[in-house]
Amino acid sequence: MTAVHATAVVDPKAQLDSSVTVGPYTVIGPHVRIGAGTTVGPHVVIEGHTTIGADNRIFQFSSLGAIPQDKKYADEPCELIIGDRNTIREFCTFNIGSPGDTGITRLGNDNWMMAYVHLAHDCVVGDNTIFANNSQLAGHVHVGDWVILGGFTVVHQFVRMGAHSMTAMCSLLFADLPPFVMCQGQPASARSMNFEGLRRRGFNPERISAVKAMHKALYRDDLTLEQSRSRIAALVDTAPEAAGDVEMMLSFLEGTSPQRGIVR
Repeated sequence: MTAVHATAVVDPKAQLDSSVTVGPYTVIGPHVRIGAGTTVGPHVVIEGHTTIGADNRIFQFSSLGAIPQDKKYADEPCELIIGDRNTIREFCTFNIGSPGDTGITRLGNDNWMMAYVHLAHDCVVGDNTIFANNSQLAGHVHVGDWVILGGFTVVHQFVRMGAHSMTAMCSLLFADLPPFVMCQGQPASARSMNFEGLRRRGFNPERISAVKAMHKALYRDDLTLEQSRSRIAALVDTAPEAAGDVEMMLSFLEGTSPQRGIVR
């Protein structure tokens, strides 16, 4: 039997695995599905069309699946989808998607979301990210795998953050942050690449050298974005081991709109 505290209110239509634990005074709505091994702390509200995977830890006072903070929203059946093995700390607020996008707000697997993190409607967050306290994403933000957000980072709507990128505390992002780049400031400026993080994740010296060359092309040699892309594409010939990293960077840069640009 699911371990539901006597003071919790769980709608009979909600689908909870038998191994789910629900703490005191938590409220779970009728369209919620929660997978095996997930624990839900006290005073949590989970509503809307929300699907939560296995082995997540959801701490007290979080609000998951509320309607988007979008005045155009008209009660459409949009969703919040959360993967497996995520830690969601106190006072997090994750909204469902909106009909102006895919209709889904999505959090991947193995993410560490600290207190007061906000995921607005239609945000897409990958795997193995760390969001420090009070990190705030506006609507339609896309965050790649292994991204780290420093405390009090604020991200403007529709901004993209590439894999392995990182922000310092109190960063304010108005432009896309390419893969591997570390930024800081209000508005954020590029400072370096996340070399130490890449080493910890098993990047060999050849791949790190290629990332350094990408940083040089983007930020050190006074090139246009188009010239930087050409220089980065040529790295495949000299650093074949980094072909995947180069392709990821080129794909990200190709998707950057001229109006928004990248963090400089």
